[in-house]
Amino acid sequence: MKHVSFAGRLVIVGFGSIGQGVLPLILRHIDMPAERIVIVTAEERGHDVANEYGIRFEKIALTRDNYRSVLQPLLGKGDYLLNLSVDVSSVALIELAQEFGAMYLDTCIEPWAGGYTDPSKTPSQRSNYALRDSARTLIEKYRNGPTAVLTHGANPGLVSHFVKDALLNIAKDTGVSIAVPKDRAGWGALAQTLGVKVIHIAERDTQVAEHKPKERDEFVNTWSIDGFVGEGCQPAELGWGSHEKQMPVDARRHDFGCDSAIYLLRPGAGTKVRTWTPLEGPFHGFLVTHNEAISISDYYTVKSGDKVAYRPTVHYAYHPADDAVLSVHEIAGKNWEMQSRKRLMMDEITSGMDELGVLLMGHKKGAYWYGSRLTIEDARRLAPHNNATSLQVTVAVLGGLIWAMENPNAGLVEADELDHARIMEICRPYLGEMAGEYSDWTPLQDRETLFPEDLDRNDPWQFKNFRVI
Repeated sequence: MKHVSFAGRLVIVGFGSIGQGVLPLILRHIDMPAERIVIVTAEERGHDVANEYGIRFEKIALTRDNYRSVLQPLLGKGDYLLNLSVDVSSVALIELAQEFGAMYLDTCIEPWAGGYTDPSKTPSQRSNYALRDSARTLIEKYRNGPTAVLTHGANPGLVSHFVKDALLNIAKDTGVSIAVPKDRAGWGALAQTLGVKVIHIAERDTQVAEHKPKERDEFVNTWSIDGFVGEGCQPAELGWGSHEKQMPVDARRHDFGCDSAIYLLRPGAGTKVRTWTPLEGPFHGFLVTHNEAISISDYYTVKSGDKVAYRPTVHYAYHPADDAVLSVHEIAGKNWEMQSRKRLMMDEITSGMDELGVLLMGHKKGAYWYGSRLTIEDARRLAPHNNATSLQVTVAVLGGLIWAMENPNAGLVEADELDHARIMEICRPYLGEMAGEYSDWTPLQDRETLFPEDLDRNDPWQFKNFRVI
């Protein structure tokens, strides 16, 4: 099915696992000839996939000094810049696309190389909060300009649409009669009415390569290793809810921006939280910083005058593939120095799935998880050059591309501002089993059986109860 016809050129910057995985989906669902697509990437990796589909492949690493001269001949009014790179400034590419009259999409706000771990910057300046703020300062400058979709992969991105579906399901199941909200104020009012206090992006990746386990001095993952390590070394970040009674002792607020989030003085890959998914049950996940933790808490904020009347606590709670957990353990032991070898798990995966969803807590029915259960077998059946994790990202990229082509003059927008029903219509065929399940789980379950703990038993949804100390 062709969702849309596109008459412009498409420039794909970066061609790792997500670029390779989304290319066949673009050709399948967007009516445009392959000769109007060009790939600009820093590595030789993926050249064979480009050749398979007859796509022009340019091996050029974009830098502060050359990005304009490299991209200027390739972009013009009505074209599209799809940024799937690492170590290339998203803000620089957004401004370039706006200048040339081209649309834009990325899956996260990237700094130039070294920006995630620059010791000359404060933790606040190295945060996703700061990166998001740097992009959002362009909103007024380019209002009604070419559509630039910010941070629209699986998470951030797709999970924002899961939240809206989950809210509508909870409303229906708790007898709250309401029309589907049309704007930010309406969605915030719905979350407040339902009493949602906490939202986890709760993900458990069980994909394994039984015949090729992780080796010493090797980082193994099911998606971008550089991307995972980069965000894992940033400060742990979370949207900070209005129900929270006390800040963690190692938490700090930012002195700029929307003030919807806090950060901890420790890396996300060294911070764990308790969470729950239907198939895994309770588990410990990494509180890795992601844009959606900030954007969702900001989007659902309800104010009374200048004061915050309602805001949910929002953060990622991620258990990656077991080999990736071992890789994180190893890199942490080396004080966050990367291993000498990297391996992206793809063809060698023998079994497993990515159970990716949103866990909404604090409402009348306790906890509700809603999301995608995509097995490696289904991923391979549905699309080439993908595993379960990458397909959840690539189909969200496809959805954002199509939405922008259908709405070409929306200016800068985040996932929370898009038409979630349209995005889900495009993505749902590629997400495996979409499931929603209620649970009576709380982070207080089975606690203090062996040792005393500092808990708030009067309110299970306090962050101190979720955090693993």
